Amino acid sequence: MIIDQMISGLILVAAFYLLFLVGKVVHDLIHQDYNLTYELVTKDNPALALAITGYYFGLVLCIGGAVVGPSNGIMEDLVDLLIYGVLGIVLLNLSWIWCDKIILNRFNVTDELIRDQNQGTGAVSCGISIASGMIVFGAVSGEGGTIWSACAFWASGQVLLLLVSKVYDLITPYDIHKEIEKDNVAAGVSFAGALASMGIVIGLTAAGDFESWREDLVSYLCIALLGLVMLPMVRFLTDKVLLPTVKLSDEIAAQQTPNIGAAYIEAFSYIAAAFVIVWCI
Repeated sequence: MIIDQMISGLILVAAFYLLFLVGKVVHDLIHQDYNLTYELVTKDNPALALAITGYYFGLVLCIGGAVVGPSNGIMEDLVDLLIYGVLGIVLLNLSWIWCDKIILNRFNVTDELIRDQNQGTGAVSCGISIASGMIVFGAVSGEGGTIWSACAFWASGQVLLLLVSKVYDLITPYDIHKEIEKDNVAAGVSFAGALASMGIVIGLTAAGDFESWREDLVSYLCIALLGLVMLPMVRFLTDKVLLPTVKLSDEIAAQQTPNIGAAYIEAFSYIAAAFVIVWCI
């Protein structure tokens, strides 16, 4: 029995990495306007490294959602992994396009990553890929769901990420897009933390067995909206509790050298709050 489980596990691991390779090839085909190896090795591009690391992490989450859960036999597990793993790859790459055209629509993301090596943009792209990976993970994991339910959860999650970007822009006294375009890495890191936190809330809420549209979607949207409402509260508490002697906005956007350390603290506070929300509600 143990040997059978080990053999099945090794087969799934091999299939997992094969799908991961497919996800990398798909990304390279979509982004033929730059050479990934040249940018990372020859030009030492840290901005693209951030973005691609987020994409790879999101890829692991997307494919992982098709693996977790009880086994239904190696053949059925492989079929599920193939179907939902490929679906995850497609949805993750659509999320990248969503980031470029909708969330960061005031400038060209590829230009910022390649021409300017803008690490703030790289951080945001990383955050969105991780958030989208978590959303897909939740959408495809568990029993009872279909391709259509997974797509519906992913689509509603992308809308919620857009809402997060709008709310975040409202609660910060600076223009987040202008700061990121000015190569403000701290602003990008903070924003990435907010986006990733929403992805965690959405993904972990959607994870598990699918019961019905009425029950699951309502619960999913209510908890996700609660996370959205708590975003300004978390920022206020971070300002008053974790960094009580300074103002976050001043550290991130009102001084000559933005404070990346303060941005890490802010990003952590959002991500930590996301786990607390899911655990407690």
